[in-house]
Amino acid sequence: IFCSRSGRFNRPRDSVALFWMARGRAPGTERAVPPLEMTKWFDTNYHYLVPELDDATRFAYRRGKAAAELAEAQALGVPARPILLGPLSFVLLAKDAARHPAPLSMLERVTDAYCEAVEDLAALGAEWVELDEPCLVLDLEPDVYRAYEKTYARLARTRGKLLVATYFGALGDNLDLAARLPVSGLHVDALAAPDECVELARKLGPDRTLSIGLVDGRNVFCADLSRALRVGERVLEHVHPDRLWIAPTTSLLHVPIDVTLETRIAPEIRESLAFARQKLSELVVLKRGLLEGRESVRDAIERAERARARRRAARGVVNREGRARRAALSPQEPRRPRSVTERRPLQRSALRLPPLPTTTIGSFPQTEEVRKLRAARRSGSLSEEAYTAELRRVLDETIAIQERLGLDVLVHGEAERADMVEYFGAQLEGMAVTEHGWVQSYGSRCVRPPIIYGDVARPRPITVEWATYAQSRTSRPVKGMLTGPITMLKWSFVRDDEPLSHTCRTMALALRDEVADLERAGIRIIQVDEPAFREALPLRRAAREDYLRWAVECFRIATSGVRDRTQIHTHMCYSEFGDVIDAIAALDADVISIESARSQMELLPEFAKHDYPGDIGLGIYDIHSPRVPAREEMEALLERALSVLDPDRVWVNPDCGLKTRRWSEVMPALENMVQAARAVRARITRPTS
Repeated sequence: IFCSRSGRFNRPRDSVALFWMARGRAPGTERAVPPLEMTKWFDTNYHYLVPELDDATRFAYRRGKAAAELAEAQALGVPARPILLGPLSFVLLAKDAARHPAPLSMLERVTDAYCEAVEDLAALGAEWVELDEPCLVLDLEPDVYRAYEKTYARLARTRGKLLVATYFGALGDNLDLAARLPVSGLHVDALAAPDECVELARKLGPDRTLSIGLVDGRNVFCADLSRALRVGERVLEHVHPDRLWIAPTTSLLHVPIDVTLETRIAPEIRESLAFARQKLSELVVLKRGLLEGRESVRDAIERAERARARRRAARGVVNREGRARRAALSPQEPRRPRSVTERRPLQRSALRLPPLPTTTIGSFPQTEEVRKLRAARRSGSLSEEAYTAELRRVLDETIAIQERLGLDVLVHGEAERADMVEYFGAQLEGMAVTEHGWVQSYGSRCVRPPIIYGDVARPRPITVEWATYAQSRTSRPVKGMLTGPITMLKWSFVRDDEPLSHTCRTMALALRDEVADLERAGIRIIQVDEPAFREALPLRRAAREDYLRWAVECFRIATSGVRDRTQIHTHMCYSEFGDVIDAIAALDADVISIESARSQMELLPEFAKHDYPGDIGLGIYDIHSPRVPAREEMEALLERALSVLDPDRVWVNPDCGLKTRRWSEVMPALENMVQAARAVRARITRPTS
C-alpha cells in the first residue's frame, strides 16, 4: 500500500524489493541482502515482518491491494470496509536500520501517506475505512499519547468515516485517549473488558459508532451467548441500536474455517466448538437477540448451554489422578539439587564436547517422501510396521548426514512429526487434533493447533522409541526433543473453564514423565523447547509477574526431576528477552539456544548485562530465508558474540528448526556453520607464544 523501503531494499522494481524484504537475497548474487526481521504479532502465533525505517525511507501511497480488494467486494454487492494497520501501530512496531524502535519523528511522513490512502479509498466508494491500532492496549508513554492525538487530528480532516479498532485486550488507562480520538467509530474487545464498553457507550455520544467484540476471535469454543447478550444489553442502555455494531473480538485469521469438516473429533467435544463460520452464525444469533429480545433466540442459547454441559461431562475432561498430582505439588518451587554452574563440570565430563559445540535445533527438512509416508499411514495404506521401518531408514540417513557434516550433538530429525505441538497433542489425553483446522502462521505456512479440552495426561511414552533408536546409530550424543508446557498451551486452543496456570501445571506433569523416561533410556541431553515463552507474556506490565511465576514453575516441574549429569536444553525464538531475562535464567536450563541471526545478534547485550548463568546457543543461520549464508558471514556473527560472552559457554546452531527448508539449502548452510565454528574455535584455542 505504501511505497516505503529502507535503503538496503531500495530497488526500482517493487516486486523484487518486496521479495527481498521477506526472503532476502543470497550471497554470491548481485547483492547479498538479509531479509527483514520476523517476529510474533503481539501475543499470538501469527508472525509479521518488522518494518525497517531509516532516513532514506520515503512514504507514498500506491493504489494497489486495498483498492483492488474493495473493487472486488463492490462487484459482489458487499458493503466492504477496507482495513489498514493504523499509522501509530505501524511506527511503534517498526525499527530503524540499527534495530532500535523507529522514532516517532517518522510519523509526519507516514501520516501524509495514510491521508492519501484514506482519501483515495473514500473516493472509490468506501463509506468506512478501518485503521487497526492494537497498540492502544499496551502501556503507552506520554509522547505516544500526544502522537495519537496529533496524527488522528490530521486524519479526521480526510473524507469518509474512520473506525479505529483495538483488540487483544482491554484499553485500561488508554480508554480516555481512545474515546477522544476524532474518529467516527471505535471497536473494542468486549470479552476482555465488558465494563469498558459501557463506559465508552457513555463517552462516545450519540453521533459516533461503537463496535464491540462479543465473540472470541482467538479461541474455538462456542460463545457463552447468554453472557454476550448481557454485555450487549448493558451497552444498548446507552447507545442507539443504529450506532452499535457487534463483531468478533479480533480478525478471524486466528481460528480455522469450519468445524463441520471435522469428523474425527468426538461429537460431545465437536459440538462445543465454533470455528470462523460458526462464529459468524453466533453473531447473527446475538444480533437477533439484542434487537428482538432473548426469547427470540432462547433455543440457540439452550443448545449452546447443553453443548457446554456435554463437554464438561465428556470422557477425558476430568482426570482424577492428574488432578491429585497437581494438588500434591509442593508449594516450594521445584528445582534441581545443584545449580547450573555446579552441574556444568559434571555434564562436560560426561559429554566431552569441544569448545563452541555445534548442533541443530531439532527438525530436518520434511521432504515429499516423508509427507507421503505419514499420509499413507493415516489412510491405512501403509502398516505401522512398514511405516516405522521407512522412518528408521530416513532417521539413519539424517544421523549419517549430521556425522558427515561434523556436528557435535545430533538430533533424530523429527520426521515423524508434522508439527511440534500437534504431534504431542495427538498422543496426550485431554487434547484433540483436527483434520482441517488450519490457521496461518506466516506467508504460505499454516499450522493446525490442537485443542485442549480436558485434563492433559500421558497414557504412554511418546518420543522414547525414536530417541533411543537414533542414539543407537551414533556414538555422538543425540538430543531428546520435547515441546515445553508453555508452548504446548500457547500454540493450542486452550480450554476456557479453568485458569491457564492450572492447565499448564497438568501439562508439565505429563512432560515430566516423558523427560524421566528419556533419561532412563540413556538420553544424556534433553531439549524442552519453549519458543512461546516470551510471546505468552501478558501485554500489560502489571500482569507479567504472575505469568512469569507460574510459567517458570511449570518448566521446572517438567525438567527438574533429572540427574545433574543430564543436560537440559531449551530453545526460544522470535523474542526480545530484555523484560524476561531474569525469568529465563530462573528456568534453570543448562543451555538455551536463541534466534539471533535475523536480528543481527541484538539480544547479546541483554544476556551479557544480566550475566546469564547457563550456556547459550547462538543462532547464526537464519532458517526462515532460503538464502545460504556464507561462512564468513557466520564467522562474523560468532566473533561478535564472543566479544561479549564467555567462549567457554557458547554453542553454535541455526536460529530454529529446519523442517521448512530444502536439503539443498540446509546442507551447504550447515557445512558453512560447522566450518565457521571450527575456524573460530581454532583461533580461541590457539596457544599464545
